[in-house]
This record gives sequence, structure tokens and C-alpha cells, in this order.
Amino acid sequence: MALVGLALAGCGSSSSTTEGGTSGTTTNSGEKKNFKLAFVTNNSSAFWKIAEKGVQKADEELANVEVEFRMPGEGTAAAQKTVVDDMLAKGIDGMAISPVDPANQTDLLNEAAKKTLLLTQDSDAPNSERACYIGTDNKAAGKQLGEELKKALPDGGKVMIFVGKLDAQNAQDRIAGIEEAIAGTKIQIVDKRTDDTDRVRAKSNVSDALVKTPDIKALVGIWSYNGPAILSAVEDAKKTGQVKILCFDEEDETLRGVEEGKIDVTIVQQPYKFGYESVKTMEKYLSGDKSAIPDSKMNIIPTLVITKGEVAKFKEDLAKLRA
Repeated sequence: MALVGLALAGCGSSSSTTEGGTSGTTTNSGEKKNFKLAFVTNNSSAFWKIAEKGVQKADEELANVEVEFRMPGEGTAAAQKTVVDDMLAKGIDGMAISPVDPANQTDLLNEAAKKTLLLTQDSDAPNSERACYIGTDNKAAGKQLGEELKKALPDGGKVMIFVGKLDAQNAQDRIAGIEEAIAGTKIQIVDKRTDDTDRVRAKSNVSDALVKTPDIKALVGIWSYNGPAILSAVEDAKKTGQVKILCFDEEDETLRGVEEGKIDVTIVQQPYKFGYESVKTMEKYLSGDKSAIPDSKMNIIPTLVITKGEVAKFKEDLAKLRA
């Protein structure tokens, strides 16, 4: 078996190959059948490094797969299309992808589904011909954050949301969950600002909001890097403790903020399982076990609420995953 990790950043790339294992499925002629699989992310966030560990673990357990882990250097549909086209040109048997812009990538995904077993992970594309979605119920995760927001702002107040792209399915679902949870309260979402996965812009959006909306009560980060961007901007503005911060995922700066009481809560996914389950599901299905894909075509991985009380244990567990 082999794992190839490719990080496409700027003009360079890195790769590693791990060999091992002798068993595998066989054809009628007795030849071993190796499946070429791909796991494609929607950006190069540290979030995906944990998913890569899950991919590696599944790869270690399966002697009949060869997996490429691909992170587009830019979080754009164009960059992702380049990766998808490259994978299809290599004749892969299965691909698990987190679509950057599902609504506008339907044709790309459907074309891919004609040529390979296509799963979505992290962000779904329900209107495409994908075989299955593996990942978070993002609306439920949004509701979790919304409930925490109500605890943070019992008297209501103005809230601003920050995200890479509003047209990504996971962003839409999380925001819808938040809005559903706070319906009927005095909490008011006054704006939703996008940054196109540009971290500098993500921080400047927050800095601008703090200046132009001085009575803002809470800042909500939807994508993994938004938490650190919000924290950094709030610290620079010397407004730590004056505004509530709620976000998603487990970037190091986010966990530092939770540990120090500067971030109230983060809702964490389990990206390790995204990677692990994606590879396992593709291998099972391609080996003939059609039950690997449930009738619902959804394999939901639950999210966890991490506050100051839970963060130490969570960090300990996370360190083991990253080791």
C-alpha cells in the first residue's frame, strides 16, 4: 500500500510514500486488485492535517489501496478543478472531496461521478451525483453554536459572522442552524463577511467590524481559520473580554483562546474520522460491499462542544492524533 501526501502551496509541493502490506482483493485470475483513491480538501488549513492522519491510518490498515491526499494551495473552485482533473487523468477508482462551491460545481462533480466513485466529505453537494456524504451535520453544528451564543448573550445584542464563502454548503448550513437556534431572541446578526479563505482579509474584516460597529457583542467564526483571525484582531484592538467569540474547529490559536478564556466556545468536528471513514468506505464499496454506503447516503460524524472546562482533555486527545 502507499500514501502520497501532496500539498500544493505556491510553486512547490511535498510528497511522501509509505510501502507495506501484501494482502488485498483479487480478480478471477488471482491478481491482486489495488484501488487508487484520492482525498481532496477545499483549502490548505491546518484542519486538514488531522484528516490526513485519518487517511494515513486507513491506508495502513488496507493493503489494497493507494491514496493521494491533495490540498489545493488556494481555496477556489478553479484550483480544486485542477486537482480533480489531475486525479481523473490518473484513472483513480474513488475520490472523496470537500467542494469549495457545491452549487456551482455540480457539472464538475457529476462528470467526476461518471468516471469514479465520488464521495463528498466535510461539505456536501446534495444536488450532485455523489454516492455518499461523510462528515458533520453542519446545520446541527450551527444549532449547537447558536445555543452557546444564547448562553453568552442572555440579554441579546449585535452579532457578526465571518466565513470564507457564503455559497459553500457547510457555511450555509451552519449559519442556518445558528439562525434557527437564536430565532425569537434579542440576538441580531447584523452582517456576514466573507474573506475567500484569505487569512489577512479574514483578520482585517474583524478589525474593521470592531471599529465600525463598536457596540458589537459577539463575533462568530464559521471556518477553521476564522477563530484565530477573530482572536488576533480582538487582541490587537485590546478588546479581549469585551466581546464574545464563538467559532468552529480546533486550530491551535483557537484552543489557546479557549484555554485562556478569550474564546467562549468552539464547536469541533472530527476530521480524523472524515479521512478514515472516507478511505474505508471507498475500499469496501469498490470491493463489492455495497452496504458501505447507507440508504440515506449520509454518514454523519457528530460534533463536540469545547469550552474552557473541556479544552485540556481535548488538547491531550488531539496531540495523540497529530503525533
